[in-house]
Amino acid sequence: MPGLVLFGRRWAIGSDDFVLPGAFELFVRLVWWIGIFVLYTVHKGQFNCPGGGLLHSYLLGLIILLASIICALCALVYVSMQGTISNPGPRKSLPKILYTRLLLYFPEFIWAVVGAVWVSDNSVQCEKTVINGVIGTVIASWIIIIFTIIGVVIVFDPLGGKKTFYLPEGVSRNLESSHSGQLLYNVKSSATRVWEKRIRLLCCCIVQDDDHRVAFTSIAELFRTYFSDTDLVPSDIAAGLILLHQEQDKMESCPKEPEEVLCHSPSSLVTDDLDVELENAAHYMLFAAAAYGWPYYVYTNPYTALCKLNGDCCRNRPTDSEITGSDRHNFHFGSILKITGLQYRDFIHISFHNKIYEIPFFVALDHKKEAIVVAVRGTLSFEDILTDLSADCEDLTLEEVLENGFVHKGITQAANYIYRKLINDGILNQAFTIAPEYKLVIVGHSLGGGTASILAIMLRNSFPTLRCFAFSPPGGLLSKSLADYTKNFIISVIVGKDLVARLSMPNMEDLKRRIVRIVANCNRPKYQILLRGCWYEVFGGDPDDFPTELDGRNQDALTQPLLAEESLMVHRSPSYNALEEEPHLNSPPQYPHLYLPGKIIHVVEECSSKKLCSSDIKYTARWSNETVFSSILISPKMITDHMPDVVLKALNSLSQEHGSCLSC
Repeated sequence: MPGLVLFGRRWAIGSDDFVLPGAFELFVRLVWWIGIFVLYTVHKGQFNCPGGGLLHSYLLGLIILLASIICALCALVYVSMQGTISNPGPRKSLPKILYTRLLLYFPEFIWAVVGAVWVSDNSVQCEKTVINGVIGTVIASWIIIIFTIIGVVIVFDPLGGKKTFYLPEGVSRNLESSHSGQLLYNVKSSATRVWEKRIRLLCCCIVQDDDHRVAFTSIAELFRTYFSDTDLVPSDIAAGLILLHQEQDKMESCPKEPEEVLCHSPSSLVTDDLDVELENAAHYMLFAAAAYGWPYYVYTNPYTALCKLNGDCCRNRPTDSEITGSDRHNFHFGSILKITGLQYRDFIHISFHNKIYEIPFFVALDHKKEAIVVAVRGTLSFEDILTDLSADCEDLTLEEVLENGFVHKGITQAANYIYRKLINDGILNQAFTIAPEYKLVIVGHSLGGGTASILAIMLRNSFPTLRCFAFSPPGGLLSKSLADYTKNFIISVIVGKDLVARLSMPNMEDLKRRIVRIVANCNRPKYQILLRGCWYEVFGGDPDDFPTELDGRNQDALTQPLLAEESLMVHRSPSYNALEEEPHLNSPPQYPHLYLPGKIIHVVEECSSKKLCSSDIKYTARWSNETVFSSILISPKMITDHMPDVVLKALNSLSQEHGSCLSC
């Protein structure tokens, strides 16, 4: 940090990122040099064979070339180890060493070509051991050259060569002038186009229409805005996440504030209410998980699922009019039947149709709870990811809410699609014609949970007794007024340190600032942070091994931006020094705060263990509030806690524990 400037452009790699790859290559080169030197020494006087003269010159030149490369790598690794992440001064000579190392690729390429020509010459009749050694050398040379080219492509920054300008200190930035305004527009447009091309490349396998193109542009603009105000390379982010995880583990061992320890009243009435909702949540989570179809069923039953589905592929299929979208071999519907335990006649409508802003769902009769269940699928395709990432805000006005509410744009459009299908196509009318006394329940997990929540808001006036269970919904979903409005009919269930439940643009901005702060002020080199972090994640240990400049400062001082942090957020590398209207560290948030829907049940492990293979996990649940999820927590479980099988396992465990207590 900042990004390395080489050949007049910025690269997505820091000057301290050459320690580990350089050390690995140095080890390979040393072993290689020793092997060639031994081969040359043993066969020194045996080069009288046809082609032996060229072989002698080749091996001698290779020994000298490898020795030169080893010296350059030693210097590269040593210089890259100096300084800290935010103090690249001791590494200022690294570009010159890197130029030298890159120049050595030219003779290595020539030597690889000469070796390949010599090996392919049929007239060569030297000893087989020597020929095999040269073949190994040629193969190793080409492998290193190919991996180097791949590495260059990976760290290439398309924006690294964009021309911007600096204004002298003390001169106000006149953003109204035509020159500076046009330049700022060009820089932003270039960044947006680069992100749009990346997104198109990732989504090259899906059919792209006007909705996709609009989504690509919107998502590209979001990524451009988020990454435009810092000069972080990927390894800086990794180091920051490692340090934040260790800092959080250290803070978790400290005494907590009362509201963090207990977020609900201990009265028996509240406890009974929580137990009832947990039992309902465990029941309806089956429907939310079943909406994923055969991928979830195979994931949770890897050894028997395919055999069971193959046996049922031609049976228990409803009429074609009840299913929309593709379900080859009946795998999706067969999985839904097995997960929910329902009969095919219990299903009113099933949709496997999937496009951007249009996600699969099904409507079924739940006779056990006397409910008509609308289950919405979560993220399972590129189209779903695009829906997730369409994170702009749009208005959702309700008569019951005095203030205009903001909602997640992509998820709201998905809810609008399902709303039109349910109402305009008469699906709910058909369901209530069959079971008029049943209540309406809407469920979903992840993206499905967010869509179910907004769909419940839309249907609330028509169905006053409606209930919604949102499992692990996205954090940036509803404005405060809408979130408060939904507390009467929506229950959100969050497990542990689930990342998605804390995912919102303000939280992402907060995470970025925390990463910049802790990385910019750590006193250790990056390679030590990464090595120690890998050891800590795998084997555990003491998280308090990295002193920083933050240590020993009082809380008031910690609220002020530090010199290194201010530099990284404002004075970026030339490629990213585009003009902005306001300072970054002290500017108001660009995105409104959005919150989780409804009342929140937070399920956590009673005692967190670092044993990866531990299966005996006990959970506890409590009522929580949206402020608990106002910061992203870094943990190995931040992804696994979001998985539907983990959520279902936790709810079943709590439900069974409550049932055993009642029986006692």
